[in-house]
Amino acid sequence: MGDLVKQILARPIQLADQVVKTADEATINKQECSELKSKTEKLSTLLRQAARASSDLYERPTRRIIDDIEQVLEKALSMVNRSRDDGFIMRLFNIIPASAFRKMSAQLSNSAGDVSWLLRVSAPAGELGDGDSYLGLPPIAANEPILCLIWEQIAILMTGSPEDRSDAAASLASLARDNDRYGRLIIEEGGVNPLLRLLKEGKIEGQENAARAIGLLGRDSDSVEQMVHLGVCQVLANILKEGSMKVQAVVAWAVSELAGNHPKCQEIFAQHNVVRLLVSHLAFETVQEHSKYAVVAGRATSMHHAIVMASKTSKMNSQSHDLLMRINEDDDHSPISRPIPNQMHDVVTTTMAMKSAGSNLTLTAPEKPEKSNSINAENGMKTYYKFLQSRNASATRGRELEDPVTKSHMKAMAARALWKLASANASICHVITESRALLCFAVLLEKGDQETKYNSAMAVMEITAVAEQNADLRRSAFRRTSPACKAVVDQLFWIVDTADSESELLIPCIKSFGNLARTFKSAETQMIIPLVKLLDGDREPDVAAEAAIALTKFVSEDNFLCKEHSRTIIGAGVGKHLVQLAYLGEGAQIPALVLLSYVAMNAPDSEELAKDEVLTVLEWASKQSDVTEDDDVESLLSEAKSRLELYQSR
Repeated sequence: MGDLVKQILARPIQLADQVVKTADEATINKQECSELKSKTEKLSTLLRQAARASSDLYERPTRRIIDDIEQVLEKALSMVNRSRDDGFIMRLFNIIPASAFRKMSAQLSNSAGDVSWLLRVSAPAGELGDGDSYLGLPPIAANEPILCLIWEQIAILMTGSPEDRSDAAASLASLARDNDRYGRLIIEEGGVNPLLRLLKEGKIEGQENAARAIGLLGRDSDSVEQMVHLGVCQVLANILKEGSMKVQAVVAWAVSELAGNHPKCQEIFAQHNVVRLLVSHLAFETVQEHSKYAVVAGRATSMHHAIVMASKTSKMNSQSHDLLMRINEDDDHSPISRPIPNQMHDVVTTTMAMKSAGSNLTLTAPEKPEKSNSINAENGMKTYYKFLQSRNASATRGRELEDPVTKSHMKAMAARALWKLASANASICHVITESRALLCFAVLLEKGDQETKYNSAMAVMEITAVAEQNADLRRSAFRRTSPACKAVVDQLFWIVDTADSESELLIPCIKSFGNLARTFKSAETQMIIPLVKLLDGDREPDVAAEAAIALTKFVSEDNFLCKEHSRTIIGAGVGKHLVQLAYLGEGAQIPALVLLSYVAMNAPDSEELAKDEVLTVLEWASKQSDVTEDDDVESLLSEAKSRLELYQSR
């Protein structure tokens, strides 16, 4: 950067020399030109000093200040040129007002002040005395003082002491929090790279401030995209892997902010293994490593997991070693000696895991394509497994020493990050559900603090929303026989059944139930009854509306068991609740009428619906202008009425 700054400074230095030389030749306004010469010489001295310190100068303010100085010096050169004696006629037309000289003198003084500020703000840590700790604002800051404050903080980030860099990161975070425009200015002025450097190299407090600033800078998709191009995802992933837990909690929050404001970066985070790292933090002291729920899917979720699976497969199959030896041999095998397909799959899986383990180890043993390859690979696997155990044990001991508040906050932020990463992203949802995350969410919904519970509920809601639209995810992650799925559903049921209307967990849990409507069997009536109870008119309107929307997913045409679920809902006494909401439901009126229409279409011969005078309600609703504004609702009401009229008298 030093050569670039020297190129920027070359032109104004040349202009300053020309102004000094031309001022000596002035025959008109000699006193004014002499004053301009004095000011220009002072400015020239500062410019040359800046050129000598070019490697330390902060480029962004340097460009802005030098551009202004060039314009000032060009005007000064023109003014002193007009002060030379070119004859009476030219002198007559080149009269320069005294006010113009005063204005030019002030501009040259301001330019010198700008360069002086630039030298001080770019000075390395320790070169300023205690009395110079307050740099003040340069004259260029008259129109936009915030910009110069941002320059100063970024310069401190680049050259200050560790404590000063931490304070500067906190100041930038405060500016970004106060105003979106300030955040964009920080990014445009090159503040991201110094923040990332502090996040990688600083002390814990400085790292926390830097991570917080990065999260606050990602207020919109354009800002996040610029930071992604600067490598922010890789740095955050490295901190989640090896940093202090206090810093990791703030980093997890920053990941949630970036992913929430720019969904395109979800895949980039996934490529850097951020999802699995977050799940690891979520599972720490939540699910026992060796519990029967440690693996809820048949697919390896990490290298460590793959090796464990391969080791178990090898132990369970007593003939694995012999089969591997036969595969390595060139001799023909008889049909009797060939392994059956499932055994072959196990052998291939084991072999790939062993080779993968061997490739990740920097072993110096020579590769020999001999029959003993399988034994060498198995030894390599065991060595690598021991290495992973020792490394993981060291990391775990470090995490265990953290205080409970930090651990709890880490889980809350990990859940929040997974919530934002999972939003409308099927591939990430697959990764999350193939790990221990679902079981962790179930445990945290029961035992976590309020923030952790809420973030976990929102994460489950986003995952189930994707599963509602993705049949593969729904079948793989939310099988009713899956222990993790059962644990999550049981916890959702408990919250919906016991929480009061003011609980912030209630609505995301209701939505999750609705998203999973197609996974429930007709006999699972206990899942529907709590939702029907929430339709009571005494509940909050938004809770009743969400309950009606969730129940609609049980009885809509998309659900294969819509008729069976409709009769269950009617049997739970839904009619009186929906009639009340249809008349007086405020925000829940339309969802209640839609649910009532579907129930009537699926069970038009129901005596309960006849007793509740549902047909009368639908006829009344079809005449209300605010209800029939939506063509789909009007069509649904019309069809429900025609079905009821076939089975029920007026």
